[in-house]
Amino acid sequence: MEDSMTARLKKLVTDGNEALELRLIRNLNDLHSEEAVFKPEMTYQVFGDREIIFGYLDLKIHLFYSAGCLETYLGMKYTEKVNAKLEGVEADEVLSKIAPKLAPDVHYSLANFTKALAKDDTFTPYGELIHSFSLDDEGTARQFVVYKADMGYKGFKEYHQRIQTFLLWYIDAALFIDLDDEQWQYFNLFERYTTPMGTTRYATIGFATVYRYYAYPQHIRPRIAQFLILPPFRRIGLGKHLLQAIYREYIAMREVKDITVETPSEVFQRLRNYVDALNCSALSSFAPKRLKQGFDNEMIVEARNKLKINKKQARVVYEILRLLATNVADAEEYRAYRIDVKKRLNIPFKRKQNEELKIERALKNTAEKSTCTNGNGLPSDEQRREILEKEYRILEEEYKMVIERLESEL
Repeated sequence: MEDSMTARLKKLVTDGNEALELRLIRNLNDLHSEEAVFKPEMTYQVFGDREIIFGYLDLKIHLFYSAGCLETYLGMKYTEKVNAKLEGVEADEVLSKIAPKLAPDVHYSLANFTKALAKDDTFTPYGELIHSFSLDDEGTARQFVVYKADMGYKGFKEYHQRIQTFLLWYIDAALFIDLDDEQWQYFNLFERYTTPMGTTRYATIGFATVYRYYAYPQHIRPRIAQFLILPPFRRIGLGKHLLQAIYREYIAMREVKDITVETPSEVFQRLRNYVDALNCSALSSFAPKRLKQGFDNEMIVEARNKLKINKKQARVVYEILRLLATNVADAEEYRAYRIDVKKRLNIPFKRKQNEELKIERALKNTAEKSTCTNGNGLPSDEQRREILEKEYRILEEEYKMVIERLESEL
């Protein structure tokens, strides 16, 4: 049975994900409304791998942003703190761990932050308006705009330093980019709304960064590096509009070879697959009758020339659209689809198998073959079939999630 001191110290351990409260403040009521609070998905990049904070009871960390220009407030409150002299342990530093990650000029006084909220009255997005659209959100028409910017716009650097801090809480292994590198381009999504006083305001919704890589001989290959829709604005289709705005910007450029993505998360890859499949469904080479004949060069060429989609992603889109066009109740049709996908999944194994066979021949390896493998560390045929089936099932479930969304559009 643990002693009273141990029990007390355990109560002073807090989950960082629960302690941190983020808010985007549009009006003074948002400072106190629980509905305005949203939580991080991770805090290990600030509080360490275990994501815990020691030394406080009922700890709440406040990280508030003005909704438009993202003026920032950082503070904390608690009901009790460990006494280092009496209990022999120090409380973890909290604000000093977060502050270096934030942009300069953070407010530590809530009163000063409240005064700074007035800056949103005159805030307008930086850069060039490239897309505007409206969405019906449960019967309410909401207006949104996408702006493309770079560091040449006065004040944009300071704005981006503030918005990029959200990456810490929502993007795994997040890195802040080099803002002095002129190859970066920035796409920012805002909601344009009217206050009860009749003032037009812009609220920050999300952003993306794109790096323009050189591609031989005189081309560029834009790579989407960061893409984030803030949690209060998810699941209403905004990611699709931001990604389509980025696509339109680069598809129109003759010097663009293709548009790529840097180490996409599972969620972003699903969004990318959905948008790419939606766009490719309008191409003649991806017509349902053509899809059932297999993946071909015309699909590769048309996807690249008209949508700047590379060969690897075109193949993924083909598999999604072919599954959509496949009658899974027809045993032969469904079997043909599965075999086609499994052949593609098996390519890395076949390549590795061929490499091992070449090595064996070179070394004149005549050792006895293992009963569990093919004698070269590779799975046996039976094991490989089991692995392929598992890989296929996981992939099909992922494709079905994309198809479910596609069916509402097509």
